[in-house]
Order: sequence, then C-alpha cells, then structure tokens
Amino acid sequence: MIAIIDYDMGNLRSLENALGRLGAAYTVTSDPDEIRRSDKVILPGVGHAGRAMDNLERHGLPSVIRALRQPVLGICVGMQVLCRDSEEAPGKPCLGIFDAHVRQFAPEPGIKVPHMGWNTLGNLEGRLFRDFPAPQPYVYFVHSYYAGLCPDTVATCRYGGTLFSAALKYEQFYGTQFHPEKSGHIGARILQNFLAL
Repeated sequence: MIAIIDYDMGNLRSLENALGRLGAAYTVTSDPDEIRRSDKVILPGVGHAGRAMDNLERHGLPSVIRALRQPVLGICVGMQVLCRDSEEAPGKPCLGIFDAHVRQFAPEPGIKVPHMGWNTLGNLEGRLFRDFPAPQPYVYFVHSYYAGLCPDTVATCRYGGTLFSAALKYEQFYGTQFHPEKSGHIGARILQNFLAL
C-alpha cells in the first residue's frame, strides 16, 4: 500500500488518477501510524515551502518522515521541503534529507517565472530513470524555486541560464521537481519505477 501524505498542500487528484492508471493501491492520509505502516510514501505539494513545513509540523509529521525506511518520493514542493532550507521561507529549516539549498529563479531577459511547462531532463542516474525511451525526456514543471546542484542530484534541467536539480536521491528518499503525474508516458514510467523499488 502506498501512503500519499495529505498535509493540505494542493490538489491530489491528478496523482491519485496517475496511480490508479498504474493499478497501484494507495491511501491518502495524514495519520503517522498509517504512513509508517505503508510500503511506500509519496509527499506531494503545491504552493509555499514555509506553509508546507508549518502544515507538516501541525500534523506532527517531520520526525515521522525523517524516520521512514521505505521508499519515499517527494514531488515539487514535496521535494523542496526534503531539502535543507528554502529562500521561500528564510530562517525556517526544512526536513534536511537532501543536502541542497532551494533558491528562487533570478530574473533574466525573456525568461518567465514561474518556470511552467515542458522541459528536458539531462544527466539521468539511478533506478527512477530505468528503461527510458529517450536520453533527454520531456517532463512537466511548475515552480519558481529550485534545488541547486548537489551530491544528491540524479537528474538536471536547464531553464534560462540556470542548471538545477530536476531530481534528487539520498538512500531511500527520492524527489522530483517536475510533476510525474502530469508528464504523460514519461511520468508514468517514473512512477512505475518508483513502485518497483
């Protein structure tokens, strides 16, 4: 059973639909015991990193997440709060799983923020990207903040002059800045690879 952590940070329907298409059994929950008992955990998120941390704290979940030993996948803001900290919430520590600092995109001529739409992945490493049909697949992004490159980077993306971490991995924790549930057959393959861990 997969636990999708519900901490009031965005619409979960597209993720539920994507898992349903793959035939995966899941539950949407904020119950610590249910999360601990699950085979795999997904931490999605849309919105502000500081609010995301506040909501996780309100549900008593930071220590629960840090102690998980099953595979965990953070998506978008869910990945960002698994990092050390974020410029979006100065002075507020995040969960500290990934050794990355989250920054805001700097203004550039001709570059819109947020980074929204399809973009390519590069430098793919590890089991999330097994059996990919293309070396630089397109996936769907919506974000104004990004994790910098770090030892945990397992995929990159370039937006304007910024090369950033599109995916991270540390031990059994994984993160994607893009939305696999909105990334067509490529996103489905990533979710399928996560389910197979």
